[in-house]
Amino acid sequence: MNEDQGKSEEELMAEWEAMAAEGEEGAPESASVAAAPQREERILNQDEIDSLLGFDQAASKTLSGWKVLVDSHQISYERLPMLEVVFDRLVRLMSTSLRNFTSENVEVSLKNMSATRFGEYLDRIPLPTLIGVFRSNKWGTWGLLTMETALIYSFVDSLLGGRKTSGGLKIEGRPFTTIEQRLLERLFSVVLEDFTTSFAPVDDVTFSFERMETNPRFATIVRPVNAAIVARVNVEVDTCAGYIEFLIPYSSLEPVRDQLLQMFMGDKTGQDDIWENHFSQEVWQSNVTLEAVLDRVCVSLGDVLNWEKGSFVDLRAKPESPVYIFSGDKLVLKGRTGQRNRNIALQVDENFIEHHGEPSS
Repeated sequence: MNEDQGKSEEELMAEWEAMAAEGEEGAPESASVAAAPQREERILNQDEIDSLLGFDQAASKTLSGWKVLVDSHQISYERLPMLEVVFDRLVRLMSTSLRNFTSENVEVSLKNMSATRFGEYLDRIPLPTLIGVFRSNKWGTWGLLTMETALIYSFVDSLLGGRKTSGGLKIEGRPFTTIEQRLLERLFSVVLEDFTTSFAPVDDVTFSFERMETNPRFATIVRPVNAAIVARVNVEVDTCAGYIEFLIPYSSLEPVRDQLLQMFMGDKTGQDDIWENHFSQEVWQSNVTLEAVLDRVCVSLGDVLNWEKGSFVDLRAKPESPVYIFSGDKLVLKGRTGQRNRNIALQVDENFIEHHGEPSS
């Protein structure tokens, strides 16, 4: 039995307290100074925490801090100026065509255009819904048309002669009937005809209605991670208002991306006929410096350094040897030397400006 086991618990605790007190009294001054900064801990306030995490976005719309990493899956919308012009034309066309289709007062306006992931867009679609899948016959690509549920009921009531309500329509949450689906197919076909007409100045493409889906999973046209453009068009039918959304993947617009990046119709260099004619006339009147090369020899640097005034360089050219005419570094003519009216002349055998050829070795 050792000494510690023979002591009582109270005696052991008293010894430990005494040892701790002696350690604090005998500790060096440098240790206490080094430990002092640890006791002065500053707690961040809420504003500093929000700024660190990137949630302080009241004054600036730019993401910062950890929120940049959290929202790294988001994509930026590439501005396509001509696509905005296309949808502006579509809004004007839809206002007229939907009035004729429903015989009601319809107002159409473009709300916004944004970019999203295709999978995220499908997850945001509220149920029940009707999704129209359309196809571009020329590009061989696909797109989606979705309509707000309240607006669907409003169009169906208007087409079937239902009563006009002063407020919004109540959404029952039931699946859409076959008659409602057929009526919406006709409505989507009218919208796609206007979409085709609005795209005519950019490209001769035709959008046709393909099928109607009630389950977003069956409306998958690209991979969920693919980027897409979503254009929301607000539609007001008498007292009821809703929206129609066009979803077009970026890959679908790749065939006409260059045209959609233009700032206005015909934004191409060299389309001004007056400037082209003036430029061509000035080019024909410009002066060009030509250099005739009789022969080329390869000489070592040591021989060049030994050249003196009166030194000779032997050329292998003969009177019948061809002469090459250069304009800068570009070969333009090839011919033979001669004499005409006591002047050295050149008879042109080949014109490389027209034929873009190279001299034969």
